Amino acid sequence: MDYRELLRKKIDENKEEMFIFLKDLIAIRSVAGDAVKVKAKEAGDKKTEVLPFGEGVHKAFGFMLEKARKEGFETENVENYGGHIEFGGYIYDGSGEMTGTSPEVMGIVCHLDTVPEGEGWKYDPFGCERDGDRIYGRGTIDDKGPAVAVFFAMKALKECGLIPEKKVRLILGLDEETKWEGMEHYLSEFQAPDFGFTPDAEFPLIYGEKGIINFDIASKFSKTDNKGLALRSFKGGQAVNMVAENARVIINSGKPERYGEIKEEAAAFRNEKEAVIKTKVIGKSLEITTGGVSAHGSKPELGVNAISVMMDFLGQFDFTNEDINDFIDFYNRHIGYEINGGSLGCGFSDEPSGKLTVNVGKIEMDTRAVRLSMNVRYPVTQSDKKVYEGIAPVIERYDLGIIKKLHHEPLYRSLDDPMVKTLLAVYREHTGDTESAPKVIGGGTYARAMDNCIAFGASFPGQRDIAHQKDEFINASDMIKMTNIFADAIYRLSKSGIM
Repeated sequence: MDYRELLRKKIDENKEEMFIFLKDLIAIRSVAGDAVKVKAKEAGDKKTEVLPFGEGVHKAFGFMLEKARKEGFETENVENYGGHIEFGGYIYDGSGEMTGTSPEVMGIVCHLDTVPEGEGWKYDPFGCERDGDRIYGRGTIDDKGPAVAVFFAMKALKECGLIPEKKVRLILGLDEETKWEGMEHYLSEFQAPDFGFTPDAEFPLIYGEKGIINFDIASKFSKTDNKGLALRSFKGGQAVNMVAENARVIINSGKPERYGEIKEEAAAFRNEKEAVIKTKVIGKSLEITTGGVSAHGSKPELGVNAISVMMDFLGQFDFTNEDINDFIDFYNRHIGYEINGGSLGCGFSDEPSGKLTVNVGKIEMDTRAVRLSMNVRYPVTQSDKKVYEGIAPVIERYDLGIIKKLHHEPLYRSLDDPMVKTLLAVYREHTGDTESAPKVIGGGTYARAMDNCIAFGASFPGQRDIAHQKDEFINASDMIKMTNIFADAIYRLSKSGIM
């Protein structure tokens, strides 16, 4: 019997176990947060251990490692910053005696943290509810579902006796959606794999990823007496790499009748712009809220930014604080609804990766200061230096500052690369899809954390992008299909001379 048929039968045999395990993993809210100290389980009351990304992420991580140990895999926890599940790579002599382990390591890099669930779900974001073929929940496609698929691919290989000739490590990151500090720490303790892939993007495969920078545009405001129309606070968005779905402003006026006028202006704006905007008097203040459509920060064109909607509306008012007026003017002139950075001075593009994209993820503004959190994905032939040089003249005209927070270099590999060719062949054989082409994407994956690594899966061509959005889901049939693809990819790559 062909090895692929053996694997197919084993994966089908294990599918219900896989879906139950996924349900239990999704039930763990694993949004990376601040470090906490807890009592060490084995050390009594006097000793503590640090959970660098909070208890939820740690619980999901421990859940995966415990399952792996029960299945007979080797596991590693690197000081709660991340770790791996490992098997294979055994060297035997002519008599069948094991003499050592392979020096080559193949890595499959996943993450167990998720973005916040947000609002407006039809399904329980932690319930893993099934509706037809779809399984709903935060992390089902990004990236818990693919991590579970890889694990059950490894389990199928092990149970079929198809032990990889090279060491295979399922590396589990815990803060991919935020700062990548966990992966940095893991790689300081363990040498990076010689080659591998991450199932955190799209099939057939991703051979390039745009550069990513996160930064804040910030300024302090001068004091005013605020006797006229005053903007007290403005908050919007949840994460820098998500299109802001909601924004909220509190306004004060010494003339209560002004609130009625603003309500009328909001109604006119709603009709003209087909915008989601609401007003409500709260005590002596007026609350204004706007709604948008969430999307992944790498694809802002798929969303509607509630912060931009709010700025557009606020642009018609004259607030008592001129610094606030100036900032609103800056936003509407140089950011607004644009997503390619042209008015901001960084509208770059190239042939492999297309146009630069800009996403406004969060804003915090009051009478004293403003902080605007930005996420920029720049083309593979450009650099972060070029982006900042383009933005600088615009920022300086408004006496604003930039706080640099994160930078990931672009990733770009040749389509003639042996690993690229092997993975593409595996995908095409399992799906029959010979039309879908490899891509360069704006998304950032763990592939760029190490050399000789690319993104492979997990969304199939034609599927709408639902990562970071409400009612995130994975198709059960797709999960079985990708498990078969991953199992075959691990088997072939562990036998081939990729290096």
